[in-house]
Amino acid sequence: MKVVTAAEMAAIEQASERAGVATDALMENAGLAVAQLARELLGGGVAGRRILTLVGPGNNGADGLVAARHLRRWGAESAGYLAARRPAADPKLRRARDYDVAVYRIEDDPGLHLLEGLLARAELVIDAVLGTGASRPLSGALREVMLRAAAWGQVGGLLLALDLPTGLNADSGAVDAACPSAAVTAALGYPKAGLLRFPGAGYAGRLRILDIGIPPGLPEEAAVGLELLTPEWVAQRLPPRPPEAHKGTFGHALIIAGSRRYVGAAYLAAQAAVRSGAGLTTLASPQSVYPIIAARSAEAIHLPLPEDAEGRIAESAAELLRRASGRFSALAVGCGMGRYAGGAALLEKLLFSGGGDTAGGGAGGGNDNDDGGDDDAGGGNDTASDNQMTGDDDSGGNDAAVGGCPAFPSGRPALIDADGLNNLSQIANWPERARHPLVLTPHPGEMSTLTGRPVGEIQADRVAAARHWAGRWNAVVLLKGAHSVIAAPGQPALLLPAANPGLATGGTGDVLSGIIAGLLAQGLPPLAAAGCGAWLHAAAGAQAVAQRGAAATAASDLLDLIGNLGIRN
Repeated sequence: MKVVTAAEMAAIEQASERAGVATDALMENAGLAVAQLARELLGGGVAGRRILTLVGPGNNGADGLVAARHLRRWGAESAGYLAARRPAADPKLRRARDYDVAVYRIEDDPGLHLLEGLLARAELVIDAVLGTGASRPLSGALREVMLRAAAWGQVGGLLLALDLPTGLNADSGAVDAACPSAAVTAALGYPKAGLLRFPGAGYAGRLRILDIGIPPGLPEEAAVGLELLTPEWVAQRLPPRPPEAHKGTFGHALIIAGSRRYVGAAYLAAQAAVRSGAGLTTLASPQSVYPIIAARSAEAIHLPLPEDAEGRIAESAAELLRRASGRFSALAVGCGMGRYAGGAALLEKLLFSGGGDTAGGGAGGGNDNDDGGDDDAGGGNDTASDNQMTGDDDSGGNDAAVGGCPAFPSGRPALIDADGLNNLSQIANWPERARHPLVLTPHPGEMSTLTGRPVGEIQADRVAAARHWAGRWNAVVLLKGAHSVIAAPGQPALLLPAANPGLATGGTGDVLSGIIAGLLAQGLPPLAAAGCGAWLHAAAGAQAVAQRGAAATAASDLLDLIGNLGIRN
């Protein structure tokens, strides 16, 4: 599902005309679809129901007149209030009157008392005043009309916006002071970008996308560079679960996470990888953290790592990870790791060429390797079956045996999150030295650290920021936040239609990292893994909030809800 700007929508409509579907036909389709939605919102029947349509001067108003006509045809007390002058020759207005739609004009209502009376009686108001062509601030009598509509909606009135609430910018999401808050916005053909950008998203209410008969496959549609993440998109890309599969079929995720201060981050990321469907998950965490998590995480394989005096993973762990890395199909690093010089050095040796060998790493990690081997021995068949999947055994570490090559085998996907991103910002020329498909999952603050750009600039156009830096870094970038953006070089960006304050709590980002790591381990390409992971995470969060409320939701509440979403195969 494409997300369009006003200019892109105009180009698509013009292309539709050239393809044989006239603008008038699109108007008729749009008005009928809006009328059907209005009937649905009123419980399935409109006979005798009082519905007021606010009609503007252009095509949006014409769509509204078509909707008013159909509602009257179905028995509604359908009235149209012309908030601006319509064209002298107006077939939509004429047909509405032919069907006995009661039509009132603002010119005949100088004090707007008639409008106030119509609003007071209405059970549903359709805002069909201004559509995608509006760009100037609301002024004059039109502004007064919208202020009254906004006040009506604020006291519980059911307001249905046709394409956009009037006063909401189709591209930027900026809102006029007189813009009403809709209960539902009916996006015609495609959702407009402003409906999914704040503050506009806060005025759109529930978003319904209506088919208005635009021909499929238009080049102008294909050229649109932003897509909406939908359940259908996700369902088409989730890895299948064939009945003959074994745990090696679904890959082996390595989670490098945790520190003495942030034990829970490691647990949450590892359990999310398990729940996302990874066949095997190994959690590599500091020696002192390992027994705490192992007591709670029965499913993960554990690989204790050497640590520094602060309980953070030591740089010397790179050599241990180098020797073990051949068995893993995907990596996630950074959750609860801490920001420190040793963390940056470790990350550099794990993922970036030219990082050099780790001095003394082998001797320092010997006992840890024995401990890690015992864990693997406890699941010996796990490692063997995973090797069938990857075509590697532990000798896969030879990919990094040459001095300066990454410790994690080149070409396998890696996700970097949280303090991993802060540590990444300390590594010189890392985009040019990367030897792995990378997924970076920053929140705006981490994005600012990585780019050197102010948070306000990033938030001002999140889609542009994600696209730009994904291209600069040759990586998938998932810019977290309300309506997360996922971008990859040379591909349409993805927009997640979810804004959930229940996820604004510590640890939910660690759950997201684990989900994506698990999907990467199962073989999903990085963009698909990030998109599916973001959607599954948001859906689990919505279920958790529905059960507990936004304030009481904790990150661990999401774990048992991952995948319980009706689209898993």
